[in-house]
Amino acid sequence: MFSDISITWLFVVFAIAGTVVVLASIRATGLADIIADRTRMGEAMAGGIVLGAATSLAGVVVSVDAALSGDASYAFSNAVGGIAAQTLFLAIADMLHKRANLEHAAAEPANLFQSVMLIILLSLPICAVSGPDIAYFGIHPVSVVLFLAYLYGVRLSTTVRENPMWRPVRTSDTRRDEPEDGDEPDRPVAGIAIQFAVLVAFMGAGGWVISQVGGQFIERFSLSSSLVGSLITAVVTSLPEFVTTLVAVRRGALQLAIGGIIGGNTFDTLFLVAGDVAFREGSIYHAIDPNDLYWLGTGLMMTAILLAGLILRQREGPARIGIESVLMILVYLTALTVEVTG
Repeated sequence: MFSDISITWLFVVFAIAGTVVVLASIRATGLADIIADRTRMGEAMAGGIVLGAATSLAGVVVSVDAALSGDASYAFSNAVGGIAAQTLFLAIADMLHKRANLEHAAAEPANLFQSVMLIILLSLPICAVSGPDIAYFGIHPVSVVLFLAYLYGVRLSTTVRENPMWRPVRTSDTRRDEPEDGDEPDRPVAGIAIQFAVLVAFMGAGGWVISQVGGQFIERFSLSSSLVGSLITAVVTSLPEFVTTLVAVRRGALQLAIGGIIGGNTFDTLFLVAGDVAFREGSIYHAIDPNDLYWLGTGLMMTAILLAGLILRQREGPARIGIESVLMILVYLTALTVEVTG
């Protein structure tokens, strides 16, 4: 569809698709906050499940489309590169939250648990890559385990939210998760949910266009699939998470901001499941490049640092942000330098 258009128009289409995804995500953030209040789900869970999955849809479309075309590296790197980029966005958001370190102000047990769950899910593909090259009906057993672990983790996250066994210490800088309008929980949610679903459809369509144009970048500029997946399509399809994080911080919905990133990253691990199913030449884990595994390790390291920051709850660190934000920025910049210069 895009093979016959000029380079100039290719960039224009890419920019338009990215803009559609970003604008839809801005509106989706406000709706997710309302859904959190009306369903009494809470910002952390709404961010992790509802908003996280919605803003990740464009990315999953890219990975599935790439896998269907037989480019395992493109599909894999888009998923793991997006996880690293989205974690970086929290560090940037921390710079914009002036009152205190974002991880301190948004203390929430559900976010801690989802971070642990994300580390577990990111460990599974490493086991698949280093293990035997096997596949049943074209699907590696680890993909099945990863999918089931995700579902079980979501269920446990709900339990942590509804019946926490411990609570973080409240300070003057801790932001409480409370509805802005006291009457919001009694209002119907159906209309808001329909609007949210329409926006999700736009994000999915934008993701398909981005995937097609990304494939043209690989072909026309002779770029590696790993480079395009981890640094171009992954970052562009992650922009909704960036925008929704900034919007949520501006609205004061701090738990929603962190929950949206962590939940989005957790959902992004399912890109690998979907990609493995769509890749018909065997296990996707044994068809990738070494650079793809490098980005997986980067995302895993950044998640561990974020978890440490959520536990430490430093009020203020270097450059008036948390030490975890500084470290996440350094880790990502190092990975970026290695990718570009390597």
